[in-house]
Amino acid sequence: MKLLGKRARKGDEGSIKLVPEEGEDMWHAYNLIREGDDVTAMTFRKVQKDSGGTSAGASERIKIKLTIKVEEVDFDAEGQQIRLRGKNMTENEHVKLGAYHTLDIEQQRPFTLYKQAWDLLDLERIRQACDPAASADLAAVLITEGLANLCLVGSSCTLQRARIETNMPRKRGAAAAGYDKTLESFFRKVYEAIVRHVDWDVVKCLVIAGPGFTKDSFKTFLEAEAIRQDYRPLILNKQKILLAAASSAFKHSLKEVMASQGIASQIKDTKAAKETKLLQDFYDMMARDSSRAFYGPGHVQAAHELGAVQTLLITDTLFRVNNVVKRQKYAALVEQVQEAGGEAVIFSGMHVSGEQLNQLTGLAAILRFPLPDLENLDLDAGELQ
Repeated sequence: MKLLGKRARKGDEGSIKLVPEEGEDMWHAYNLIREGDDVTAMTFRKVQKDSGGTSAGASERIKIKLTIKVEEVDFDAEGQQIRLRGKNMTENEHVKLGAYHTLDIEQQRPFTLYKQAWDLLDLERIRQACDPAASADLAAVLITEGLANLCLVGSSCTLQRARIETNMPRKRGAAAAGYDKTLESFFRKVYEAIVRHVDWDVVKCLVIAGPGFTKDSFKTFLEAEAIRQDYRPLILNKQKILLAAASSAFKHSLKEVMASQGIASQIKDTKAAKETKLLQDFYDMMARDSSRAFYGPGHVQAAHELGAVQTLLITDTLFRVNNVVKRQKYAALVEQVQEAGGEAVIFSGMHVSGEQLNQLTGLAAILRFPLPDLENLDLDAGELQ
């Protein structure tokens, strides 16, 4: 994300001007823009050309700059596009003041976001989004015979960039003769997806994972094909290619890849790896001493009020709400835990670990000391009080 201008401080009204440069930036923008915000961007509008007579002239698309008061926010994760709908706030000859209009936020198109009050979480997200080091740290190919998924794991989201499927003939019988040819064709398609989507200047490692020996065969093919085609970026980064076991070739198996010791050591400094380890630490604590691990707003808030929270685990999904009061409660909890010397980690809902945490209400905590009496309390799990 590129920051073009910033006039925003915690608790004050203000605006920022940003340019999304890649897919992960669109996820950041989606988390920043909410109902009630003002967004200014260039858009296209179809208008009628004046023919000089009584009949309507031909229409044309013109480029205009509009500011809308956001009422709806839709995010297309696959298409990497955000669609905003709201009332026009700008005097314009082509769009009436107060008329509804749709703005599309896309990569490489600047937009300005105005809020009546900026909170610390939004400002921190902007800082992270504009950090050039925070991008797609890990590329993963989850592969088995006839199915492969290429994912890019960044600091804040996991993007599925390609899915390759091929009907594989049987290894035995009359169809066996075509098996090797079909497998080679399948491998070549996966190779082409890697060439197209993996930026070796950014990616710390490429993990090839899956059940059985297909991953090993593909790694051999990948290295040989790179030499045959003299594809220098892959040849020069051969040492970044690692193998890992996974139970399937589907995206959910990424959590196994991220948790494996060999991979974790390679990407230990990345945000996604830290989230995976923290969630596992939470599960381990629940198994070892359940009075030091709680989830749900009621129990976590009670533990915080007793000064017991050592590590707070919370997903960004909880902050993506239109209820300002509810968002302020979660933001205040994060700040208070940090002020008390604890650690607050905001999980991305676009990472596998964030999806898992969302299944536990999106809020959990590892405590400094056990609270056995808290285990027996039936507390409201709905929301913070």
